[in-house]
Amino acid sequence: MKTSQNIHATAVILDGRGILIMGPSGAGKTDLALRLIEAGGTLVSDDRTLVRQEAGRVVAGAPETIAGKIEVRGYGILDVAHEPEAEIDLVIDLKPGRDIERMPEPADRVIDGVPVRLVELDGSEASAVAKVRLILKGL
Repeated sequence: MKTSQNIHATAVILDGRGILIMGPSGAGKTDLALRLIEAGGTLVSDDRTLVRQEAGRVVAGAPETIAGKIEVRGYGILDVAHEPEAEIDLVIDLKPGRDIERMPEPADRVIDGVPVRLVELDGSEASAVAKVRLILKGL
């Protein structure tokens, strides 16, 4: 079995596609994950994510101690429906809108030697979930 890296990220599945949400602490990873879950997605992991390369794909899962748990800031830890793993199709790097290039060249984030499509988004925008859906359709 291949070893996993434990990274600071949140993972969800939306429309059958795995999404890894990255950004500094307080950037809104869990907030975007909650909105994606509300839009029909499923949690894989919140805040800490185990990633590994398997058959040329990046696979993400939750550390056992936090599987099925999500932190709601200002309230605490809650249990939610979750999937144990997801193959990652998209990496979202959360940034303030003013720091995001309007028409960037396609980019990848290399995780464990595997390139995965990377986009920068402002997760606080009302259109963030719609943007994620459109991006997934274009992959």
